[in-house]
Amino acid sequence: MREAREKTGYGAILYDADVLAQVSDATFSAAAWDAVIPVTGTFKSAGRGNTLFLRKGESEFVLRRYLRGGLVSRLVRQHYFWLGENASRGFAELRLLAKLRAQGLSVPLPAAARYIRRGPFYTADIITVRIPGIRSLSDRLTAAEADTHFWQKLGAGICRFHQAGVFHADLNVSNVQLDDGDALWLLDFDRGRLLPPGPWQQRNLARFHRSLRRLRQFNPAIYYTEKDWNQFLKGYFDASRSA
Repeated sequence: MREAREKTGYGAILYDADVLAQVSDATFSAAAWDAVIPVTGTFKSAGRGNTLFLRKGESEFVLRRYLRGGLVSRLVRQHYFWLGENASRGFAELRLLAKLRAQGLSVPLPAAARYIRRGPFYTADIITVRIPGIRSLSDRLTAAEADTHFWQKLGAGICRFHQAGVFHADLNVSNVQLDDGDALWLLDFDRGRLLPPGPWQQRNLARFHRSLRRLRQFNPAIYYTEKDWNQFLKGYFDASRSA
């Protein structure tokens, strides 16, 4: 990534100059783009109103505004305590994505991140290049049954991230995405980190398992059973042993 920084009235923008030639606050507004489409999905957690598809000519991007989840979101929706520019959500995620891309991992190409600071608080956004033809795992499992090879391949793909020390803070059926060939991509690395091997890997898998179970509760007709999870684990641990 050819990192560049642009100062704004109330904050700054960090961007890849090889992806976007110039940026401003307008880059993060709908008026700057030829088309803006809200992201939706099958699962109730998909597209919380903070993600948009953007198009300019032939180029397509994804804009995500950082929003809080959980109980705290009832009080504070999009503001975070200021802990310094490098600790801002967008800057941290953009730089992490650049590192993961450099390792050959299947994550979005980061384009730009911004923060706007107001006293002790700030808001943040990030723009990534849209990956053609991908859809969430929840949408994939709604559309068609997946065979044993699919689940083992998915497990091996998650293992590859874990072997690289990639901690994804919200590994779920919306952030696990698949392209037209059912190849794995991971999205949304807010609060993601690079960590040495440890118990976090098993906790990460448990979180993903809970997400699949919730999806099943949300839509009983989904193409998923616990037998599929066992095949996922087989693919994961086979890949772990071979590594």
